[in-house]
Amino acid sequence: MYNIKDKEPKILVIGDLMLDRYLWGNCDRISPEAPVQVIDVKNETKHLGGAGNVLNNLLSLGAKVGIISVVGDDKTSKIIEKILDEKLVKIEFLHKQKRRLTSQKTRIISSKQQIVRFDKESVEDICEDVGLKLLDKFKDIAKNYEVVVLSDYGKGVLSDNICKQIIKISNELNLPVLIDPKGSDYSKYKNATLLTPNKKEAYEATGIKIIDNESLQRCIKKLKDELNLKYSLITLSEQGVAFYDDKLTIIPAIARDVFDVTGAGDTVLSALSYMLACKEDIKDAVIFANKAAAVVVAKVGSATVTFEEIEHYEREKGIGELESRIKTKEELKQILSSSNKKIVFTNGCFDILHAGHVKYLKTAKSFGDILVVGLNSDNSVKILKGKERPINSELDRAVLLSALSFVDYVVIFNEQTPYDLIKYLKPNVLVKGGDYEGKEVVGSDLVDELKLVKFEDGKSTTGIIKRIKNERND
Repeated sequence: MYNIKDKEPKILVIGDLMLDRYLWGNCDRISPEAPVQVIDVKNETKHLGGAGNVLNNLLSLGAKVGIISVVGDDKTSKIIEKILDEKLVKIEFLHKQKRRLTSQKTRIISSKQQIVRFDKESVEDICEDVGLKLLDKFKDIAKNYEVVVLSDYGKGVLSDNICKQIIKISNELNLPVLIDPKGSDYSKYKNATLLTPNKKEAYEATGIKIIDNESLQRCIKKLKDELNLKYSLITLSEQGVAFYDDKLTIIPAIARDVFDVTGAGDTVLSALSYMLACKEDIKDAVIFANKAAAVVVAKVGSATVTFEEIEHYEREKGIGELESRIKTKEELKQILSSSNKKIVFTNGCFDILHAGHVKYLKTAKSFGDILVVGLNSDNSVKILKGKERPINSELDRAVLLSALSFVDYVVIFNEQTPYDLIKYLKPNVLVKGGDYEGKEVVGSDLVDELKLVKFEDGKSTTGIIKRIKNERND
């Protein structure tokens, strides 16, 4: 995927520029005046924030970046302008509006933890005449860029009219428009390429609370349909990232160490913008953005990410291979249809992966060259096993299965039986448990061979759950 890291795409960022100020210190006492920590400040740093964090991330990935924004005529805006010059950012439009406070967020950090934050800023919409000047400038220079990014922090630069006009002009030029949205009314973002709300923001915009995959699909599809988006995307925190083009796809989260989520959304937006500017596929873009976010949340402050850091993270965590093994049925069909190897298929819930499962799957692999595991979705497990199941989500179960060296691919299916999936994939061998001896096996009429593998006695998810409940009751 990373053969695009030297492409230097041209990306225009429009939005609310801020100054992030950090006071770094130590704490070894509590104030006698109130039950609060006393921080002994040792160092102070200043960085671009808000839309500036998107800009920073794009620069660290190697993009050529232009900026359009409106700030106040004050000391803070002068600092921002100096930083932009030092970074060699092309300042397309940076208007200093009188009687406006440039946004400044001050964070106090001790022992890698944020203690408190205080802000100074103006949040009202920019003046109408300034907005017209901004749009005129955008019309003049938009054709020089490959992607437009709107970083909306609700500080007044991206008003309803400005958003609508930028999207309209961009669409006329076939320029992708990616937006980090703000507020509960997303109507001003209609006809954009994609938005990047989190679960809470998506709920506020649609009124659909995301509690499972069914509600997630309703929510993400509602955003796509009502706003006429090319792609609909929702970040799911510890669950990963979901996107919807013609179907729902979830990319599992891969972060391990989380110190600070500040700016993680900006990193996702930047990574997506970079990849789409390089004409990469949306799924590859989301996977890349997910990895980029995993790197930055392990840092303190509004951090950036480089290709080298992402590649190092992949090597360190061994996640690249795991992700590549979890496929949609369409992806798997394409892979298998071009292979002349013997395909083995088995399926199950694999709710709590145990030694019996592992030995069963290892034996299944011995019957051919490629082992495909069909995994019942959460909804399917609930129907088959009851409302208290599954214990582990389909994404967690898929990742655990894909970590087994003898499992080549995992595909999630939503039906109660795998018949349609077997018919679609056309494997050579179907493997089921020895308890099917003398019984009809769903899908056996679609394959060349049926193999029954005896389960290890005393090993079952149901048994494990019963023992846990019994011990708890004791």
